[in-house]
Amino acid sequence: MTTYEENMEFLNQEQIRKVCPTAFTEKPSKEVSAHYTHIPTFRVIEDMEKLGWGVVNAQQVNARKSHTKGTQKHMITFRNTDIVVEGNDGDTVYPQIILTNSHDGKNSFTFQAGMYRLVCSNGLVIADQEFGRMKIRHMGYDFETLRETMTEMVEQLPLTVESMNKFKQTKLTNEQKYDLARKALATRFKVQEGQKIEDVYKVDLDAILAPVRKEDAGDDLWNVFNVVQEKVIEGDFEYVSGVKLRKARRIKNFKQDLKVNQELYDVAKEFAA
Repeated sequence: MTTYEENMEFLNQEQIRKVCPTAFTEKPSKEVSAHYTHIPTFRVIEDMEKLGWGVVNAQQVNARKSHTKGTQKHMITFRNTDIVVEGNDGDTVYPQIILTNSHDGKNSFTFQAGMYRLVCSNGLVIADQEFGRMKIRHMGYDFETLRETMTEMVEQLPLTVESMNKFKQTKLTNEQKYDLARKALATRFKVQEGQKIEDVYKVDLDAILAPVRKEDAGDDLWNVFNVVQEKVIEGDFEYVSGVKLRKARRIKNFKQDLKVNQELYDVAKEFAA
C-alpha cells in the first residue's frame, strides 16, 4: 500500500498521482459490464476542491493481480480549512471527509465523516447510524449531486461536535478504563466466541492506557479513548501470544484502519453518559 502521511497542507496533483495513481485511471476494469459508467476519482477530487475541500492524504491497496492494477480500491481524505472545531481546552479538531472508491465496478463513491486531532495527528473515523455514510453511484454522479451530499454531511457536523463534547463530559472509573482498553484490543485481535481477549493475548493494560503526551492525560472518555485508539492503530504496545513476546505493528491497510476505527468509536459510545 502506498500512502502520504496526513498533514495540514493540501496535496497537489503530482503528489496525489505519485501515491495514488489509481485515482487518475481513465478506463475501468475490462471485467465491468457495458452499462458501467466510469467516473475517475480525480474528477471528484477536482469537484471537491471547488467546494473548498482539499486532499490531505491519499492511499491505494496493492493490486494482487496484474489485471487489477489501476482499478483497485483507494481512499482519499479531504479537509476544509474553513471548518474547524476549537475546543475550550485547546484541543483543535478538523472534520474531514473520507472517500473510498474503485474502478472495477464493485464500489460506489462512498463518503464517511471523520475527525483529525491536531494535538496528536490522530484520525478518527465516524460512521454509524448516528452519522451514517453516504454513497453516490458512478452512473448518477454529477457536481450538483456531490454538492448536495457534502452539504448534508456538513449539516451533520454539529452531531459530531455534540458527540465529542459528550465524551469530554464523561468521567471514567479505573474499572471502566480497563474495560474500554480490553474491548478496544478486541477490535484488532479477534478471538473465538466465548473466549476473552485477555485469555488469548496478554497485554499490559496500564501501558495501553498510558498517555503518550501530557495533553491526553485525564479521566474523561475523550482523552482515554484517544490514548487507546492511538495505541491500537499505531501498534504502540507489546503483547504475548502463546509464549512469544511480540511488538504490535501499525495498521497500514486503510480498509482495516477504517474498520477498526469504526469499531473503536462504537466501543467508546458504550461508555458515553
